[in-house]
Amino acid sequence: MLRVALVLAVLSTAVAAGGSVASSSATLRLVPVVRSLASPVLATHAPGEPGRLYVVEQPGRIRIVERGRLRARPFLDIRSLVAYGGEQGLLGLAFSPQYARDHTFYVNYTARPDGATKVVRYRARNGRALPGSAQQILRIDQPYANHNGGNVVFGPDGKLWVGMGDGGSGGDPENRAQNPDSLLGKLLRLDVRQASPTPEIVAIGLRNPWRFTFDRKTKDLWIGDVGQGAIEEIDHLPRGTTGLVNFGWDVYEGRSSFENKALGPGRLVQPVAEYTHDDGCSVTGGYVYRGTSIPRLRGRYVFGDYCSGTIWSMPATGGALRVEPIRVPELTSFGESLNGAQLYVVSQSGTVSRIAG
Repeated sequence: MLRVALVLAVLSTAVAAGGSVASSSATLRLVPVVRSLASPVLATHAPGEPGRLYVVEQPGRIRIVERGRLRARPFLDIRSLVAYGGEQGLLGLAFSPQYARDHTFYVNYTARPDGATKVVRYRARNGRALPGSAQQILRIDQPYANHNGGNVVFGPDGKLWVGMGDGGSGGDPENRAQNPDSLLGKLLRLDVRQASPTPEIVAIGLRNPWRFTFDRKTKDLWIGDVGQGAIEEIDHLPRGTTGLVNFGWDVYEGRSSFENKALGPGRLVQPVAEYTHDDGCSVTGGYVYRGTSIPRLRGRYVFGDYCSGTIWSMPATGGALRVEPIRVPELTSFGESLNGAQLYVVSQSGTVSRIAG
Protein backbone atom coordinates (compact mmCIF):
# COMPACT_ATOMS: atom_id res chain seq x y z
CA MET A 1 0.00 0.00 0.00
CA LEU A 2 2.65 2.49 1.05
CA ARG A 3 4.14 4.46 -1.85
CA VAL A 4 7.73 5.64 -1.80
CA ALA A 5 6.79 9.07 -3.10
CA LEU A 6 3.85 11.23 -2.05
CA VAL A 7 1.66 12.30 -4.94
CA LEU A 8 -0.49 15.36 -4.33
CA ALA A 9 -3.41 14.80 -6.67
CA VAL A 10 -6.11 17.27 -7.63
CA LEU A 11 -9.55 15.72 -7.23
CA SER A 12 -11.63 15.11 -10.29
CA THR A 13 -14.53 12.67 -10.51
CA ALA A 14 -14.64 9.27 -8.83
CA VAL A 15 -17.19 6.63 -9.76
CA ALA A 16 -19.00 4.47 -7.22
CA ALA A 17 -21.27 1.50 -7.67
CA GLY A 18 -24.79 2.81 -7.63
CA GLY A 19 -24.15 6.49 -8.19
CA SER A 20 -21.80 9.42 -8.68
CA VAL A 21 -19.77 11.48 -6.27
CA ALA A 22 -21.52 14.00 -4.05
CA SER A 23 -19.74 16.83 -2.28
CA SER A 24 -20.76 18.37 1.00
CA SER A 25 -20.60 21.80 2.58
CA ALA A 26 -20.88 20.40 6.11
CA THR A 27 -17.79 20.88 8.23
CA LEU A 28 -15.57 18.17 9.62
CA ARG A 29 -12.27 18.94 11.28
CA LEU A 30 -9.15 17.12 12.39
CA VAL A 31 -8.01 17.30 16.01
CA PRO A 32 -4.37 16.21 16.45
CA VAL A 33 -3.93 13.48 19.07
CA VAL A 34 -0.19 12.86 18.82
CA ARG A 35 2.66 14.13 16.62
CA SER A 36 6.32 13.32 15.97
CA LEU A 37 5.86 9.60 15.39
CA ALA A 38 8.16 7.59 13.11
CA SER A 39 6.14 6.53 10.04
CA PRO A 40 2.95 5.49 11.85
CA VAL A 41 0.77 3.01 9.96
CA LEU A 42 -1.92 1.93 12.44
CA ALA A 43 -3.80 3.15 15.53
CA THR A 44 -5.91 0.84 17.67
CA HIS A 45 -7.08 0.04 21.20
CA ALA A 46 -6.75 -3.01 23.41
CA PRO A 47 -9.89 -4.52 25.00
CA GLY A 48 -10.20 -3.36 28.59
CA GLU A 49 -7.98 -0.29 28.04
CA PRO A 50 -10.17 2.52 26.68
CA GLY A 51 -7.71 5.18 27.81
CA ARG A 52 -4.75 3.91 25.82
CA LEU A 53 -4.20 4.36 22.10
CA TYR A 54 -1.65 2.00 20.56
CA VAL A 55 0.20 3.27 17.49
CA VAL A 56 2.28 1.07 15.17
CA GLU A 57 5.43 2.64 13.73
CA GLN A 58 6.53 1.01 10.49
CA PRO A 59 10.23 0.69 11.43
CA GLY A 60 9.25 -1.75 14.18
CA ARG A 61 7.87 -0.13 17.33
CA ILE A 62 4.46 0.03 19.02
CA ARG A 63 3.90 3.22 21.02
CA ILE A 64 1.28 4.06 23.66
CA VAL A 65 -0.60 7.35 23.87
CA GLU A 66 -2.20 7.83 27.29
CA ARG A 67 -4.02 10.91 28.57
CA GLY A 68 -2.93 12.73 25.45
CA ARG A 69 0.76 12.05 25.96
CA LEU A 70 3.13 9.72 24.10
CA ARG A 71 4.95 7.38 26.43
CA ALA A 72 8.70 7.55 25.99
CA ARG A 73 9.12 3.80 26.43
CA PRO A 74 7.68 1.69 23.58
CA PHE A 75 5.17 -1.04 24.28
CA LEU A 76 7.16 -3.25 21.87
CA ASP A 77 10.41 -2.63 20.00
CA ILE A 78 11.36 -5.23 17.38
CA ARG A 79 13.30 -2.98 15.01
CA SER A 80 16.17 -5.48 15.04
CA LEU A 81 13.83 -8.14 13.60
CA VAL A 82 11.99 -6.04 11.01
CA ALA A 83 12.95 -5.50 7.37
CA TYR A 84 11.93 -1.87 6.94
CA GLY A 85 11.75 0.36 3.87
CA GLY A 86 9.27 1.14 1.10
CA GLU A 87 6.31 -1.17 1.70
CA GLN A 88 8.11 -3.36 4.24
CA GLY A 89 8.03 -3.03 8.00
CA LEU A 90 5.87 -3.64 11.04
CA LEU A 91 2.48 -3.45 9.32
CA GLY A 92 -0.25 -4.90 11.53
CA LEU A 93 -1.38 -5.30 15.14
CA ALA A 94 -4.38 -7.10 16.63
CA PHE A 95 -5.20 -7.59 20.30
CA SER A 96 -6.92 -10.74 21.44
CA PRO A 97 -10.65 -10.14 22.09
CA GLN A 98 -9.88 -11.51 25.58
CA TYR A 99 -6.82 -9.30 26.03
CA ALA A 100 -7.98 -8.05 29.42
CA ARG A 101 -7.69 -11.64 30.62
CA ASP A 102 -5.06 -13.37 28.43
CA HIS A 103 -2.83 -10.34 27.59
CA THR A 104 -1.98 -11.71 24.15
CA PHE A 105 -1.61 -9.78 20.90
CA TYR A 106 -0.46 -10.44 17.35
CA VAL A 107 1.80 -8.52 14.98
CA ASN A 108 2.42 -8.83 11.25
CA TYR A 109 5.79 -7.75 9.89
CA THR A 110 8.30 -8.35 7.12
CA ALA A 111 11.30 -10.03 8.67
CA ARG A 112 15.02 -9.70 8.33
CA PRO A 113 16.96 -10.84 6.39
CA ASP A 114 14.71 -12.07 3.57
CA GLY A 115 11.52 -9.96 3.88
CA ALA A 116 9.23 -12.91 4.62
CA THR A 117 5.87 -12.14 6.22
CA LYS A 118 5.65 -13.27 9.82
CA VAL A 119 2.62 -13.27 12.12
CA VAL A 120 3.83 -13.56 15.72
CA ARG A 121 1.98 -13.85 19.03
CA TYR A 122 3.21 -12.00 22.12
CA ARG A 123 2.12 -11.61 25.71
CA ALA A 124 2.19 -8.42 27.74
CA ARG A 125 2.56 -7.58 31.41
CA ASN A 126 2.17 -4.28 33.25
CA GLY A 127 1.77 -2.26 30.05
CA ARG A 128 4.76 -3.72 28.21
CA ALA A 129 5.18 -6.56 25.75
CA LEU A 130 7.34 -9.50 26.79
CA PRO A 131 9.86 -10.05 23.95
CA GLY A 132 10.68 -13.54 25.19
CA SER A 133 7.05 -14.63 24.78
CA ALA A 134 7.19 -14.45 20.95
CA GLN A 135 5.60 -17.40 19.13
CA GLN A 136 5.56 -17.45 15.34
CA ILE A 137 2.20 -18.72 14.09
CA LEU A 138 2.58 -18.00 10.36
CA ARG A 139 5.45 -17.44 7.94
CA ILE A 140 5.00 -16.77 4.21
CA ASP A 141 7.93 -16.18 1.87
CA GLN A 142 7.77 -12.99 -0.19
CA PRO A 143 9.21 -13.04 -3.75
CA TYR A 144 9.42 -9.22 -3.96
CA ALA A 145 9.58 -6.35 -1.49
CA ASN A 146 6.16 -4.83 -2.26
CA HIS A 147 2.49 -5.84 -1.90
CA ASN A 148 2.90 -7.41 1.54
CA GLY A 149 -0.64 -6.77 2.77
CA GLY A 150 0.02 -6.66 6.50
CA ASN A 151 -3.34 -6.26 8.24
CA VAL A 152 -4.42 -8.61 11.02
CA VAL A 153 -7.93 -8.37 12.49
CA PHE A 154 -9.99 -10.59 14.77
CA GLY A 155 -13.26 -11.42 13.03
CA PRO A 156 -16.71 -12.02 14.51
CA ASP A 157 -15.86 -15.73 14.39
CA GLY A 158 -13.05 -15.23 16.91
CA LYS A 159 -10.42 -16.13 14.34
CA LEU A 160 -7.49 -13.98 13.25
CA TRP A 161 -7.90 -12.75 9.68
CA VAL A 162 -4.73 -11.97 7.72
CA GLY A 163 -4.53 -9.97 4.49
CA MET A 164 -1.84 -11.05 2.03
CA GLY A 165 -0.80 -9.11 -1.07
CA ASP A 166 0.07 -10.87 -4.31
CA GLY A 167 3.79 -10.93 -3.55
CA GLY A 168 4.78 -7.85 -5.48
CA SER A 169 6.46 -6.70 -8.62
CA GLY A 170 3.71 -5.38 -10.95
CA GLY A 171 0.78 -7.15 -12.57
CA ASP A 172 1.25 -10.32 -10.51
CA PRO A 173 3.74 -11.82 -13.02
CA GLU A 174 3.68 -15.32 -11.51
CA ASN A 175 -0.15 -15.41 -11.18
CA ARG A 176 -0.09 -15.95 -7.43
CA ALA A 177 -3.37 -14.17 -6.63
CA GLN A 178 -5.43 -16.59 -8.74
CA ASN A 179 -3.43 -19.66 -7.72
CA PRO A 180 -5.19 -21.55 -4.90
CA ASP A 181 -1.92 -23.30 -4.04
CA SER A 182 -0.28 -20.00 -3.05
CA LEU A 183 -1.08 -18.03 0.12
CA LEU A 184 -0.24 -14.75 -1.64
CA GLY A 185 -3.06 -12.54 -2.93
CA LYS A 186 -5.38 -14.12 -0.37
CA LEU A 187 -7.50 -13.39 2.67
CA LEU A 188 -6.64 -15.96 5.33
CA ARG A 189 -7.94 -16.82 8.76
CA LEU A 190 -6.25 -18.62 11.62
CA ASP A 191 -7.67 -20.39 14.63
CA VAL A 192 -5.17 -19.01 17.12
CA ARG A 193 -6.41 -21.32 19.86
CA GLN A 194 -4.13 -23.83 18.17
CA ALA A 195 -0.39 -23.72 18.79
CA SER A 196 0.40 -23.98 15.06
CA PRO A 197 -2.77 -23.00 13.19
CA THR A 198 -3.22 -24.00 9.57
CA PRO A 199 -4.20 -20.99 7.43
CA GLU A 200 -7.62 -21.25 5.83
CA ILE A 201 -8.11 -19.41 2.53
CA VAL A 202 -11.32 -17.36 2.67
CA ALA A 203 -10.82 -15.35 -0.54
CA ILE A 204 -8.45 -15.23 -3.49
CA GLY A 205 -7.81 -12.62 -6.17
CA LEU A 206 -6.52 -9.74 -4.04
CA ARG A 207 -3.69 -7.45 -5.09
CA ASN A 208 -2.82 -5.72 -1.82
CA PRO A 209 -5.57 -5.61 0.85
CA TRP A 210 -3.71 -3.05 2.96
CA ARG A 211 -6.55 -2.32 5.37
CA PHE A 212 -9.80 -4.22 6.04
CA THR A 213 -12.29 -4.08 8.90
CA PHE A 214 -15.54 -5.61 10.14
CA ASP A 215 -18.64 -3.48 10.68
CA ARG A 216 -19.21 -3.58 14.44
CA LYS A 217 -23.01 -3.62 13.92
CA THR A 218 -23.61 -5.95 10.96
CA LYS A 219 -20.26 -7.85 11.11
CA ASP A 220 -19.88 -7.34 7.33
CA LEU A 221 -16.34 -7.26 5.96
CA TRP A 222 -14.98 -4.19 4.11
CA ILE A 223 -11.67 -4.24 2.20
CA GLY A 224 -9.65 -1.51 0.55
CA ASP A 225 -7.64 -3.33 -2.14
CA VAL A 226 -4.85 -1.26 -3.69
CA GLY A 227 -4.93 -1.16 -7.50
CA GLN A 228 -2.27 -1.45 -10.17
CA GLY A 229 -2.03 1.54 -12.50
CA ALA A 230 -5.59 2.71 -13.00
CA ILE A 231 -8.26 1.72 -10.43
CA GLU A 232 -8.59 1.52 -6.64
CA GLU A 233 -11.39 -0.61 -5.22
CA ILE A 234 -13.55 -1.24 -2.18
CA ASP A 235 -14.78 -4.80 -1.66
CA HIS A 236 -17.59 -5.94 0.62
CA LEU A 237 -18.63 -9.33 2.00
CA PRO A 238 -21.87 -9.63 3.99
CA ARG A 239 -21.74 -11.58 7.23
CA GLY A 240 -22.64 -15.19 6.66
CA THR A 241 -21.01 -15.41 3.24
CA THR A 242 -19.99 -19.03 2.72
CA GLY A 243 -17.69 -20.77 0.29
CA LEU A 244 -14.55 -19.49 -1.40
CA VAL A 245 -14.85 -16.06 -3.03
CA ASN A 246 -12.67 -14.53 -5.75
CA PHE A 247 -12.10 -10.76 -5.87
CA GLY A 248 -10.83 -11.01 -9.43
CA TRP A 249 -7.25 -9.70 -9.49
CA ASP A 250 -5.42 -9.92 -11.88
CA VAL A 251 -8.08 -10.92 -14.38
CA TYR A 252 -9.76 -7.69 -13.29
CA GLU A 253 -8.55 -4.41 -11.87
CA GLY A 254 -11.65 -3.06 -10.18
CA ARG A 255 -14.50 -4.01 -12.51
CA SER A 256 -12.36 -3.56 -15.63
CA SER A 257 -10.52 -6.32 -17.49
CA PHE A 258 -6.79 -6.39 -16.75
CA GLU A 259 -5.43 -9.64 -18.17
CA ASN A 260 -7.00 -12.02 -20.66
CA LYS A 261 -6.95 -15.32 -18.80
CA ALA A 262 -9.25 -17.64 -16.90
CA LEU A 263 -10.33 -16.92 -13.34
CA GLY A 264 -9.20 -19.25 -10.61
CA PRO A 265 -11.67 -20.97 -8.26
CA GLY A 266 -14.30 -19.26 -6.14
CA ARG A 267 -17.36 -17.11 -6.73
CA LEU A 268 -16.47 -13.79 -8.37
CA VAL A 269 -17.21 -10.79 -6.13
CA GLN A 270 -16.73 -7.42 -7.81
CA PRO A 271 -16.15 -4.10 -6.01
CA VAL A 272 -18.97 -2.09 -4.48
CA ALA A 273 -17.01 1.11 -5.18
CA GLU A 274 -13.99 2.19 -7.17
CA TYR A 275 -12.14 5.32 -8.24
CA THR A 276 -9.49 6.03 -10.82
CA HIS A 277 -5.97 7.36 -10.51
CA ASP A 278 -7.25 10.80 -11.40
CA ASP A 279 -8.29 10.88 -7.72
CA GLY A 280 -5.43 9.09 -6.00
CA CYS A 281 -3.16 6.09 -6.34
CA SER A 282 -3.41 3.90 -3.22
CA VAL A 283 -6.63 3.20 -1.33
CA THR A 284 -6.62 3.13 2.47
CA GLY A 285 -9.55 1.09 3.74
CA GLY A 286 -11.42 2.38 6.76
CA TYR A 287 -14.42 1.72 9.01
CA VAL A 288 -18.18 1.81 8.98
CA TYR A 289 -18.79 4.50 11.59
CA ARG A 290 -21.40 3.46 14.15
CA GLY A 291 -20.82 6.17 16.76
CA THR A 292 -22.91 9.25 17.47
CA SER A 293 -20.31 12.00 17.97
CA ILE A 294 -19.89 12.53 14.20
CA PRO A 295 -23.52 12.52 12.97
CA ARG A 296 -22.50 13.24 9.38
CA LEU A 297 -20.62 9.93 9.13
CA ARG A 298 -23.02 7.69 11.03
CA GLY A 299 -23.79 4.48 9.16
CA ARG A 300 -21.28 5.26 6.41
CA TYR A 301 -18.12 3.44 5.36
CA VAL A 302 -15.25 5.94 5.60
CA PHE A 303 -12.04 5.43 3.62
CA GLY A 304 -9.38 7.45 1.82
CA ASP A 305 -6.32 7.57 -0.41
CA TYR A 306 -2.66 7.71 0.60
CA CYS A 307 -1.52 9.77 -2.37
CA SER A 308 -4.20 12.44 -2.64
CA GLY A 309 -5.19 12.52 1.03
CA THR A 310 -8.85 12.53 -0.03
CA ILE A 311 -11.39 10.99 2.34
CA TRP A 312 -14.66 9.57 1.01
CA SER A 313 -17.66 7.95 2.62
CA MET A 314 -20.54 5.87 1.33
CA PRO A 315 -23.67 4.42 2.95
CA ALA A 316 -23.00 0.98 4.36
CA THR A 317 -26.23 -0.10 2.69
CA GLY A 318 -24.86 0.95 -0.71
CA GLY A 319 -24.91 4.14 -2.75
CA ALA A 320 -22.76 6.96 -4.05
CA LEU A 321 -19.39 8.04 -2.77
CA ARG A 322 -19.21 11.41 -1.07
CA VAL A 323 -16.04 13.49 -0.82
CA GLU A 324 -15.60 14.60 2.79
CA PRO A 325 -14.30 18.10 3.63
CA ILE A 326 -11.07 17.00 5.29
CA ARG A 327 -7.80 15.85 3.79
CA VAL A 328 -4.96 13.75 5.24
CA PRO A 329 -1.76 13.57 3.17
CA GLU A 330 0.05 10.22 3.40
CA LEU A 331 -3.04 8.58 4.88
CA THR A 332 -1.91 5.14 6.04
CA SER A 333 -4.79 4.00 8.24
CA PHE A 334 -8.00 4.71 10.09
CA GLY A 335 -8.68 3.71 13.67
CA GLU A 336 -11.62 3.72 16.05
CA SER A 337 -12.01 3.99 19.80
CA LEU A 338 -12.87 0.91 21.80
CA ASN A 339 -16.60 1.72 21.80
CA GLY A 340 -16.60 3.05 18.23
CA ALA A 341 -17.48 6.60 19.23
CA GLN A 342 -14.29 8.14 17.86
CA LEU A 343 -12.69 7.79 14.46
CA TYR A 344 -8.97 8.38 13.95
CA VAL A 345 -6.78 8.98 10.91
CA VAL A 346 -3.07 8.17 10.68
CA SER A 347 -0.59 10.05 8.51
CA GLN A 348 2.77 8.52 7.69
CA SER A 349 4.25 11.99 8.15
CA GLY A 350 3.99 11.36 11.91
CA THR A 351 0.54 12.42 13.13
CA VAL A 352 -2.55 10.67 14.47
CA SER A 353 -5.67 12.85 14.48
CA ARG A 354 -9.28 12.47 15.55
CA ILE A 355 -12.14 13.34 13.21
CA ALA A 356 -14.56 15.79 14.82
CA GLY A 357 -17.83 17.05 13.42
